[in-house]
Amino acid sequence: MRKIICSLIFCIVLFPTATSANEREVYIALGDSLAAGQTPYSQIDAGYTDYIALQLERNGKLGYFSKELTFPGYRVGNVIETVQSEEAAPLLSEATLITLSAGANNLLPLITHNPQQGTIAFNQLNANFSLNEVRTQMGELLSLINEKAPKATVYVLGYYFPYVSVHNEQAEGAVEAVQLLNTILKQETERAGYIFVDVYEPFEQQRATYLPNVADVHPNQLGYRIMANEMLKSYAGNEGLILPIDAMPAPNPKTLEEILQLQRESAVEEVPQPHIVLHTLDQPRPILV
Repeated sequence: MRKIICSLIFCIVLFPTATSANEREVYIALGDSLAAGQTPYSQIDAGYTDYIALQLERNGKLGYFSKELTFPGYRVGNVIETVQSEEAAPLLSEATLITLSAGANNLLPLITHNPQQGTIAFNQLNANFSLNEVRTQMGELLSLINEKAPKATVYVLGYYFPYVSVHNEQAEGAVEAVQLLNTILKQETERAGYIFVDVYEPFEQQRATYLPNVADVHPNQLGYRIMANEMLKSYAGNEGLILPIDAMPAPNPKTLEEILQLQRESAVEEVPQPHIVLHTLDQPRPILV
């Protein structure tokens, strides 16, 4: 079921440029709902991974993109299981670029948020235990990625503070917990020789704009654009690859039910439906929502 959700994505097909295949990235996304592109309203659309792929393709740097190894709700342990799976092996073995979002689902379920009252509650001891688990498992995960994807440069994205309707005096402890999560991710990423992408401060500048549903922690496309651009600046070493607002694709959110229905229609007709593309690595083409 998880593979269906993440491989049958409504997409825009962008064909390879004239750039040599050896110079184009095989980009594989790993991680949770942010990597999958979940919207603030429980749908799937273009997320930060799609925007990264889009900008790489526009600049002749992308040969293949997949986010079929992502899934909403994934904890670090779930990503470890995915990386170890048989389905992941051919993708990871060819990957030259990997982005990873994992760790928030280890922490956020411990936080009780009441958006109507603007309150947050959590047990600090439980949060500390969970964050220590993230530290241990992230080290294991990055070691596995190094083994399974030896050709890949890996970017681990940090997290923003995901609550907007919270009184300042209520938010302090949760802010510290999210910042500690980011510190742990940064330490483990750099210990593994990979690159950490901090999105906390850039996101904080307009957090309420990027999180339109006060009862949901997922950003809109403007928020995903911020995350993508922070990674792209790190990747390029400058702002040459960033996605301008006026170059963003139109929203195209789809529910799981809609995705599965089009999968069934495609199977019956035995021909690919418009905007549904499955490619193998011997036919590298980027796949974008």
